[in-house]
Amino acid sequence: MCTALIYSDADGRSYLGRTLELTIDLPYQVVFLPPGFAASSQIAGHPALAYTSRHGFLSLTMPWRVPTPDAPLGLGDLKVVEGLNDQGLAFSLLSYPAAAGKPQAVEMTRAVLSVADLGSWVLGQFSTVAEVKAALAEQPVLLQALPILRGAVSPFHYVVNDATGASLVIEFQQGEMSLHDNPVRVMTNGPQFDWHLTNLDNYTHLLNVDRPTATFGSYKAAQPDSGIATAGLPSSSTSVGRFIRAVYYATFTEKAASPDAAVRTLAHVMNNFDRPRGVSIDYPEGGGGHMEVEGLEADHAQPYATEFTTWTSLSDLGRKLFFVREYAGMNFTRIDLDGLADVREPRVIALRKLGDATPDATQTLKAANPAAFQPGH
Repeated sequence: MCTALIYSDADGRSYLGRTLELTIDLPYQVVFLPPGFAASSQIAGHPALAYTSRHGFLSLTMPWRVPTPDAPLGLGDLKVVEGLNDQGLAFSLLSYPAAAGKPQAVEMTRAVLSVADLGSWVLGQFSTVAEVKAALAEQPVLLQALPILRGAVSPFHYVVNDATGASLVIEFQQGEMSLHDNPVRVMTNGPQFDWHLTNLDNYTHLLNVDRPTATFGSYKAAQPDSGIATAGLPSSSTSVGRFIRAVYYATFTEKAASPDAAVRTLAHVMNNFDRPRGVSIDYPEGGGGHMEVEGLEADHAQPYATEFTTWTSLSDLGRKLFFVREYAGMNFTRIDLDGLADVREPRVIALRKLGDATPDATQTLKAANPAAFQPGH
């Protein structure tokens, strides 16, 4: 249900592409938080962990709980799903149902970080993957039940990428956190990340060079067109299949000569992971598992569930440019973090308000009134 990959241009600059697939469209909010923004993370039974952002960052967010008349949503209720900071550090959250398990033992007097706040903590505090790894070695992180997901315990794993080319997977397996350097800079969903790398050993035959002819006995076979090199790629949309395809595209796609060309090239790459509604479906009696969101009903126009690409994002880590496209549109909207450098207050706007008619939303976001924040569709 999610695919993330890093593409490099001819000069080695890094660009992150990611898709998010669900069976329903959710009330995503585009949020910019400036340097100096004070935040707090709370896990019951532990002191709150207070932190102040050193870096401004842009993020796509979802609320962690359902609002009520007595408790409307605030900025602290919006949790980062995807984000980029003003140092070129990127954070991605991807579905991973095997995360929950026995929580790690942490002294009750020690402040801990809720994993729901991992995105804002990473993007606001750090510039590089190396800094994140060093900080996580000292800071306990605990999983948390999420009311918006009907009490599911943080069913995600996380990827951090930076402009130097470093990539880190943060994974909880049955409650235990592990950190993995990511040599292929690709991530999808389950199984565990190290399983995906082992499975990649089964694909050493992959190469992007077509072999269009062969001789069998006295018969000379010939392909009528190009493309036979991709015949060995898995064709399914499963996490396992997408991981292999993402590694292939990240490895063999031609290296663009300029940043603008690289962003366009990455958009073409991510089109290979774009899933239209109905391409695969699940009937209730079939036992298919999907994320259930409190307060939002699935589309009941059809008797089945179908995952589709609700949005695709591209991040230029060097130039600090963020691009996003919803399912309803074909064109990307751009937001320039450098253009938000003088913003001193949070900015929030619903993702659904950005679309094909807004090719650059930097000024739109800059002018957004955070007091008018009204989550929902």
